[in-house]
Amino acid sequence: QVQLVESGGGLVQPGGSLRLSCAASGSIFMFNAMGWYRQAPGKQRELVAILTKTDTTNYADSVKGRFTISRDNAKNTVYLQMNSLKPEDTAVYYCNAKLRPMDSGYWGQGTQVTVSS
Repeated sequence: QVQLVESGGGLVQPGGSLRLSCAASGSIFMFNAMGWYRQAPGKQRELVAILTKTDTTNYADSVKGRFTISRDNAKNTVYLQMNSLKPEDTAVYYCNAKLRPMDSGYWGQGTQVTVSS
Protein backbone atom coordinates (compact mmCIF):
# COMPACT_ATOMS: atom_id res chain seq x y z
CA GLN A 1 0.00 0.00 0.00
CA VAL A 2 1.40 3.36 -1.04
CA GLN A 3 1.47 6.10 1.56
CA LEU A 4 1.86 9.78 0.80
CA VAL A 5 2.69 12.24 3.56
CA GLU A 6 2.40 15.97 2.95
CA SER A 7 4.13 18.64 4.98
CA GLY A 8 5.04 22.30 4.76
CA GLY A 9 1.68 23.97 5.10
CA GLY A 10 1.00 26.86 7.43
CA LEU A 11 -0.04 30.46 7.79
CA VAL A 12 1.62 33.00 5.51
CA GLN A 13 0.97 36.61 4.63
CA PRO A 14 -0.14 37.63 1.13
CA GLY A 15 2.88 37.80 -1.15
CA GLY A 16 4.75 35.21 0.87
CA SER A 17 6.05 31.79 -0.07
CA LEU A 18 5.72 28.21 1.12
CA ARG A 19 7.13 24.92 -0.09
CA LEU A 20 4.99 21.82 0.29
CA SER A 21 6.54 18.36 0.34
CA CYS A 22 4.97 15.00 -0.44
CA ALA A 23 7.01 12.01 0.67
CA ALA A 24 6.07 8.62 -0.79
CA SER A 25 6.57 5.35 1.05
CA GLY A 26 8.16 3.79 -2.02
CA SER A 27 9.95 4.73 -5.19
CA ILE A 28 8.19 7.45 -7.14
CA PHE A 29 9.57 5.98 -10.36
CA MET A 30 6.57 3.66 -10.45
CA PHE A 31 4.08 6.50 -10.80
CA ASN A 32 2.83 7.72 -14.15
CA ALA A 33 2.15 11.12 -12.63
CA MET A 34 2.21 12.94 -9.32
CA GLY A 35 0.35 16.09 -8.56
CA TRP A 36 -1.04 18.57 -6.11
CA TYR A 37 -4.72 19.34 -5.66
CA ARG A 38 -6.45 21.73 -3.31
CA GLN A 39 -9.85 22.11 -1.75
CA ALA A 40 -11.10 25.34 -0.28
CA PRO A 41 -14.10 25.44 2.10
CA GLY A 42 -17.35 24.96 0.20
CA LYS A 43 -15.56 24.25 -3.08
CA GLN A 44 -14.68 21.16 -5.07
CA ARG A 45 -11.19 19.74 -5.08
CA GLU A 46 -9.22 21.14 -8.01
CA LEU A 47 -5.98 20.33 -9.75
CA VAL A 48 -3.15 22.72 -8.94
CA ALA A 49 -0.16 21.15 -10.67
CA ILE A 50 0.87 17.83 -12.12
CA LEU A 51 4.22 16.33 -13.07
CA THR A 52 4.37 13.28 -15.31
CA LYS A 53 6.93 10.53 -15.57
CA THR A 54 8.28 12.21 -18.70
CA ASP A 55 8.70 15.54 -16.89
CA THR A 56 5.69 17.17 -18.49
CA THR A 57 4.05 19.71 -16.19
CA ASN A 58 0.60 21.22 -16.17
CA TYR A 59 -0.67 24.00 -13.94
CA ALA A 60 -4.02 25.52 -13.14
CA ASP A 61 -4.32 28.93 -14.79
CA SER A 62 -4.71 30.55 -11.40
CA VAL A 63 -1.22 29.47 -10.27
CA LYS A 64 0.80 29.66 -13.48
CA GLY A 65 3.94 31.71 -13.00
CA ARG A 66 3.66 31.51 -9.21
CA PHE A 67 3.81 27.79 -8.37
CA THR A 68 6.37 25.21 -9.43
CA ILE A 69 6.13 21.45 -9.09
CA SER A 70 9.29 19.37 -8.92
CA ARG A 71 10.58 16.08 -7.61
CA ASP A 72 13.62 14.54 -5.97
CA ASN A 73 13.76 10.91 -7.04
CA ALA A 74 16.44 10.05 -4.50
CA LYS A 75 14.18 11.23 -1.68
CA ASN A 76 10.95 9.86 -3.23
CA THR A 77 9.51 13.32 -2.72
CA VAL A 78 7.51 15.76 -4.80
CA TYR A 79 7.47 19.46 -4.00
CA LEU A 80 5.22 22.41 -4.67
CA GLN A 81 6.98 25.74 -4.42
CA MET A 82 4.37 28.45 -3.96
CA ASN A 83 5.36 32.08 -4.40
CA SER A 84 3.39 35.32 -4.42
CA LEU A 85 0.65 33.67 -2.41
CA LYS A 86 -2.81 35.18 -2.42
CA PRO A 87 -5.72 34.82 0.02
CA GLU A 88 -7.55 32.81 -2.64
CA ASP A 89 -4.80 30.17 -2.44
CA THR A 90 -6.08 29.28 1.03
CA ALA A 91 -7.09 25.61 1.00
CA VAL A 92 -6.15 22.14 2.09
CA TYR A 93 -3.51 20.89 -0.32
CA TYR A 94 -3.41 17.20 -1.21
CA CYS A 95 -0.74 15.14 -2.90
CA ASN A 96 -1.83 12.55 -5.47
CA ALA A 97 0.05 9.77 -7.22
CA LYS A 98 -1.24 7.75 -10.16
CA LEU A 99 0.10 4.47 -11.44
CA ARG A 100 -1.91 4.84 -14.64
CA PRO A 101 -3.33 8.02 -16.22
CA MET A 102 -6.99 7.19 -15.65
CA ASP A 103 -6.57 5.99 -12.06
CA SER A 104 -7.96 7.97 -9.19
CA GLY A 105 -4.61 7.37 -7.57
CA TYR A 106 -3.36 7.49 -4.03
CA TRP A 107 -3.97 10.50 -1.78
CA GLY A 108 -2.18 12.01 1.15
CA GLN A 109 -3.94 13.32 4.23
CA GLY A 110 -3.65 16.96 3.19
CA THR A 111 -1.89 20.00 4.59
CA GLN A 112 -3.55 23.32 5.37
CA VAL A 113 -2.33 26.47 3.68
CA THR A 114 -3.74 29.75 4.94
CA VAL A 115 -2.86 33.05 3.30
CA SER A 116 -3.93 35.94 5.46
CA SER A 117 -2.65 39.18 6.90
